[in-house]
Amino acid sequence: MVRKITIFFIVYLFLNILNLFLIDKAFAYSNTRKDFDQVLGEISDRKNNSSNYQFTASYKADLSDGYTAEIKPGDARAANLKAFLRKYNSDLYNHTDKIIEVSDKYGFDYRLLPAIAMQESNLCHLIPENSFNCWGWGIYGTTVTRFDSYDDAIETVGKGIKDHYIDEGLVTASAIMAKYTPSSKGSWQHGVNTFMKALE
Repeated sequence: MVRKITIFFIVYLFLNILNLFLIDKAFAYSNTRKDFDQVLGEISDRKNNSSNYQFTASYKADLSDGYTAEIKPGDARAANLKAFLRKYNSDLYNHTDKIIEVSDKYGFDYRLLPAIAMQESNLCHLIPENSFNCWGWGIYGTTVTRFDSYDDAIETVGKGIKDHYIDEGLVTASAIMAKYTPSSKGSWQHGVNTFMKALE
């Protein structure tokens, strides 16, 4: 009889400990889920309010034993563009910041310059020697426009797109194509849109 009571007590104690453990885990999961939903909400708000932020949030969480983790607001475009340029082993990889700076300066999507460069020269792999001209800018017949550097080219082409296309209301790939490369029968527009989509 004593043995049965002892076994019963041990089983009862074990079940109570297990129950407390499961309650604690459920409570921790509930808090984690709530924190996770808050982070996603802030990310969504940030994305909806600014085209310059692509997956960012300002959020600080207490982990344990005095350690903390923090996600700070940041511009994900540079990392996104670097990954794209690295994938294609492009010389523009070290000019990512310049591409974003010029795009912001002239008010167009940062993906436009690399997408055109991909369409025109396979991201600078097929360009006239010593031209730094990845965009086919001012290249026709035997005429080749040359730049002093990639940064010089990015600045000049960026300003040209702003002045001669965007300011004239040519803000889509198809509208730009009609003036940029009128002989194209749609392939240029398709390529630029495809590469811009790949950079999303």
